[in-house]
Amino acid sequence: MKQKLKEHKEPFVRIAKRVKIEWWKAWGIRGIALVGALLVCAAIIYAVVALNPLQVYKAMFEGAFGTNKRLWVTIRDMMMLLCIGVGLAPAFKMRFWNIGAEGQILAGAIASAACMIYLGTLPGILLLLVMFLCSAVAGGLWGLFPGVFKAKWNTNETLFTLMMNYIALQLVAFFVALWENPRGSNKVGIINPNTRAGWFPPLFGQDYALNVILVLALAAIMFLYLKYSKQGYEIAVVGESENTARYAGIRVPSVVIRTMTISGAVCGIAGFLVVSGASHTISISSAGGRGFTAIIVAWLAKFNTFVMILIAGLLVFLEKGAIEIASRFDLNNFVSQMIMGILLFFIIGCEFFIQYELKFRDKKHKEAQA
Repeated sequence: MKQKLKEHKEPFVRIAKRVKIEWWKAWGIRGIALVGALLVCAAIIYAVVALNPLQVYKAMFEGAFGTNKRLWVTIRDMMMLLCIGVGLAPAFKMRFWNIGAEGQILAGAIASAACMIYLGTLPGILLLLVMFLCSAVAGGLWGLFPGVFKAKWNTNETLFTLMMNYIALQLVAFFVALWENPRGSNKVGIINPNTRAGWFPPLFGQDYALNVILVLALAAIMFLYLKYSKQGYEIAVVGESENTARYAGIRVPSVVIRTMTISGAVCGIAGFLVVSGASHTISISSAGGRGFTAIIVAWLAKFNTFVMILIAGLLVFLEKGAIEIASRFDLNNFVSQMIMGILLFFIIGCEFFIQYELKFRDKKHKEAQA
């Protein structure tokens, strides 16, 4: 008995991975996604709170850039987010899911605060240099531990780095209790308010100019390191396939340990920026969730540290804008967070259409089947 073979019918639409996409098309898709997000948010704003969407968007812009002080605070926070994203880039490119940036930031912050408290008599430039180095070492050690355990015993890096965050939080709580000022306040307070020892000095009349110079320098160095150095090439190969890396003679455990140490060190420097270049104190909220937000920055930028500048700027703008519209229009915080969530959904979702394309069944195929 002959079995009838079912004819293969091509689906009306299918998903195919793009081999390559021109840069202008990729940014065009992102632009369309941003416009679409703004239109959806405008409709929701008008439907929920009956406000003119243009006034809301204007308020968001003014919340981030409305005054010179707001502009520089936005730039400061943008540089902080960028620094953490730069730190996560090598680990993520190696497909090592470093979720412990929060802990690495706090480790660097503890080191910086300790230097300010115990070494405050050192000359200004020397003290800043010591703080920079100590923060990098502390963050590097915080990244080294999960790197060693992954390289030697193949532990789960996501859980390991996440648990390290909680250890760092408890260490900060311990040092806050040790350094609390005044006693019984359960907070450190501003460190060295009179001498300003360990504070970033103003440059070009701006308190946060040194933040910008330092972070942009780190971004440039990391870009060159990942793209043109031998170690950057090894990171890329290990990220693509560990078996291929071993076949090529690359010592995978050494690459994992080295890369995680570098990743942690740069995140530790972000802790230095928090203490010395921004708050001039330390608390359990010093990292402020930026270690998780920076994951979006690194991932959307495809580990390109210069593209991270744009992504970090956009995320900080959305955050400042959401805070401004909540206070100006007396809105519930959930409304502003909803707007920010919609914008992020469109921005992150558009990456699907950059990586993949929709292919529809063409007319010739229909005629061939007929």
